[in-house]
Amino acid sequence: MLTSLKEIEAYRRGTEPPVPAYTWLGFLVSAEERIVNLERIRSIHELADANPVLDYVERTLRILDGLKLSFWVKEILENVLVWSETAKGGTVRQRMQWQADGINLFVHNIGSAQLFDRFNETGETGTDKLLVIRTLIETHGLIGQYIRGEVPFEGNEPLTEIVKRGLLTPEELHSLLIPLNHCIIGAVSPELWSAVRSEVEELTGHISRGEQPGVWSVRERLRKLRSVSIRRGENFEAEYEKVAEALEAIELARVDEAAAPEATERVREDEAGEAMPQGGQVFVGEALDGRTGQAGQPARAKQAGHMGQARYPGLALERALQPLAGKTLWYVESALQEFSLEEVVKVFMLALQTGATADSAMTMADEPVHHISFERLMNAMYYDYKGVKKINVYKKRIIEKFLRELAFEHIGSRGAPVNPHLAYKVERSPSAADTVFFTFEFSAAAEKLIEFCMEAEKSPLYEKAVLLLFDLFELRRDAYDRFHNEEEYLETMNRTADYKSVMLEFITGEKVLDIGPGGGVMLDLIEQRLPDKQPVGIDISTNVIEALNRKKQLEGHRWEVLKGDALNLKDYVHPGTVGTVIFSSILHELYSYIEWNGSRFNLDTVAAALRSAFDVLAAGGRIIIRDGIMTEPVEMKRRIRFLVQEDKEWLLRYTGDFAGRQIQVEYAENGDAVMPVNDAMEFLYTYTWGEEAYVHEVQEQFGYFTPSGYADFIGKVLGPEAVIVEFRHFLQEGYTDALAGKVVFMDEKGAPVPLPDSTCLIVIEKRGETHLDN
Repeated sequence: MLTSLKEIEAYRRGTEPPVPAYTWLGFLVSAEERIVNLERIRSIHELADANPVLDYVERTLRILDGLKLSFWVKEILENVLVWSETAKGGTVRQRMQWQADGINLFVHNIGSAQLFDRFNETGETGTDKLLVIRTLIETHGLIGQYIRGEVPFEGNEPLTEIVKRGLLTPEELHSLLIPLNHCIIGAVSPELWSAVRSEVEELTGHISRGEQPGVWSVRERLRKLRSVSIRRGENFEAEYEKVAEALEAIELARVDEAAAPEATERVREDEAGEAMPQGGQVFVGEALDGRTGQAGQPARAKQAGHMGQARYPGLALERALQPLAGKTLWYVESALQEFSLEEVVKVFMLALQTGATADSAMTMADEPVHHISFERLMNAMYYDYKGVKKINVYKKRIIEKFLRELAFEHIGSRGAPVNPHLAYKVERSPSAADTVFFTFEFSAAAEKLIEFCMEAEKSPLYEKAVLLLFDLFELRRDAYDRFHNEEEYLETMNRTADYKSVMLEFITGEKVLDIGPGGGVMLDLIEQRLPDKQPVGIDISTNVIEALNRKKQLEGHRWEVLKGDALNLKDYVHPGTVGTVIFSSILHELYSYIEWNGSRFNLDTVAAALRSAFDVLAAGGRIIIRDGIMTEPVEMKRRIRFLVQEDKEWLLRYTGDFAGRQIQVEYAENGDAVMPVNDAMEFLYTYTWGEEAYVHEVQEQFGYFTPSGYADFIGKVLGPEAVIVEFRHFLQEGYTDALAGKVVFMDEKGAPVPLPDSTCLIVIEKRGETHLDN
C-alpha cells in the first residue's frame, strides 16, 4: 500500500498524531473552508461534517495504488496527487497568510504548486525530479478541463517544456500523464474516465510530442462549455445562431451609422492615423485583450466591415468573445449551466470588463489576466431543499430577468439598466492579480427576502413571500412559477396522459393549440396519435418554454412551442387559421391567478380566454375544455369525518388560507365537518394533493361553474356562433382511492355517499359557412 494511504488511514482511525507527520496531510485535514465544485455533491449540508477534498485525494491514491506501474512512476505520481489539492486546505489563518505571501489559492493547481515549492518534504532542492513533480502539480487536471472547454490547450505548455529541456522523453511523459489523469478523472467518476479515456490518450500524445491540436473557434469552445446543457436538451446550434444574429444586427447598424458623411470623414482621418471611428464592437468600455490578457485596453475596434471587409455569420459574436481566448475559466459550468446560452454569452461579456478594487486598480493596471473565476457565483447559486442540493431558483429567476433586459449594445456602456437590488461584480485583488472574479450581488434587503422565501417554502406564508419578491424585482405577479417544485409539478402533469387522451377524438383541423402545455404530454399525444396535425404549445412561462424546447431537442419531437399570453392569442397566430384550441386544466389557473380589472378569481378572465381562442378559430374549429366543475344544486350539504384526528387541523388551516372564497364549515356534535358540497370538494382537492402542494393549492379554485352555469356562460360570451357539441362531467379517477382510509364522505344525515363529479369535458364548435374536416 502507498505510504500516503497508510497515513490517511491512520488519521481516520485516530492513531495519527494531532499534527500529522506529513505537511500535505496536515493542510488537508485542517481545512476549515469547504472548497469544492458543487456540481459533484448531493447535499451542501453534508459538507459541514465531511472533508470532500481529503476524500477525493484518497480516491485518487487508491486508484493509483491499484495500477500496475513502475516504482518511479508511482513515486512521482504519489507526490503529485498528495500535493495537488493542498491549496484547498489549511486553516483560515494559514490561508490568509498564504495569500499575503503571494500564494494563488483561487487557482488551486498553481497555488498547490507554490505550496509544494515551499513545504515539500522530499529533501531535494532544484533537482530534475522535483521540477517534474512541480510541473505535474501545476498542470494537474488541465487535460480534463480542456475537454470541458474551460482551459485553452496552451495551459499544458509547461509539460511540453519538460520534454524540450530533456528532463523526460516524450514516452516517459506520456507514461506519467495517462495514469495521472486516470486517477484524477476516475476519482470523480469511473464512468467519466471510461467516457473520456480515448480523448485523454489522444491529448497526452499531442502534449508529449509538442503538438497543438488546433485552436478553438468561439463556437467550438462554447459548445464544449455547454456540454451538460446540450445533454439536457439545449439546441446549441439554434441558440448560437440566435445570439450571433443579434450581435451581427448591432454591428451592421453601427456600420450603417458610420457610413454617414461625418463618419466617413472620421474614417479617413483614422486611416491617416489621426482618429478612430466610434463603435464597431459590442464592448464600448474597457476590456481584456484576448492575445495578451492585458487589462485596460480600449474595447473599441475599427468598424467591422466598414471598408468592404468580408463578413460571415457569427463574426460579431466571435469578435465579442475573442478576449476569452487564452483564458482559463473556473467553476463556469457549475455556476452557469442552468442559464440559457444567450444569458451565458452576456455574462462572459460582462466578465471581460476590467475589474479592480479601488486600492489595487493602479498597481494591477499592467498585470495580465489569465483566469476568470465564477466560484463566488457558484457558491451563491445553490442551497439544500429537503436535504438535496438545488439551484436557488429565486436568484436564478431574478438574474435571468436582469440579463434578458440587458441589451447586448448596453454591455460596458452607461445605457445598461440599473437595478438597486441586483448588480454584477467584476473584481481583481492583489493576492490573485492575474485572476478576475465574477458574480452577481443582491442588496441586503433582497438577500433577506430570498432567505425568507426559502424558509417559508413549507408554510402558507410562501405565496406572500414570493409575491413580495415579485414586487421587488418586477417579476410576473402570479403563481404560475412554482419555483422550487416546478420540475415535480411538470412531471405530475406528464402522468395525466390517460386522462387527456379522451380529448383526441374531438380534435379537428390541422393546427392545434395546447394552452399551458405543462410538461408536454398533450403535445406528445397529438404528435403520436394524430400525425396529420400540427401541435403548438403556448405558455406564458419562459421556464416552461425552455424546458419544453429541451425535451423537443432530446426526444426529436416535431411539435412547436411559443411563449405567449392565452388572453391574446391573435398576437401569435393569425385569426381564422386554427383548427382546435385546448384548455386542459388551465382555465381554473387563469381564473385563480390572473388579475383582471384588479382582482383575481374573476370570471371575466375566463371570458377573455374563451374569446381569445374563439377569435383565432377557423369556421368549424373547436375549443376543448377539460377542467374542474362544481356540483348542483349548490345548496346541498356534505359531511366529512376525519379518520386521522390530527388531520382536522388541515381543514381549520384551509378555511383561513384558501384565497378563492370564504369556506363555510360547521361542526356536528360528533366532530364531523358539515359543509356546502362545493366547499367540501374544494377542500378535498387540496387535501388529496398533500402537504407539499398545499401552499400552491390554497391559491387555486378548481371548480368555478356548475354544469348549467358553464353552458349559460359560454353562450353569453361567445354568442350564437358557438355550439356546445359535447358536455360531460365525471369524477376524476384517483380521488376516491386517495381519500380512502383518511375521510368518510357523507350526506347531511351521515350516510356514506360517493364523491360528486370533479371534472368536465366541454367541446365548443365555431359554426360558419364552411367547416373543417375532422
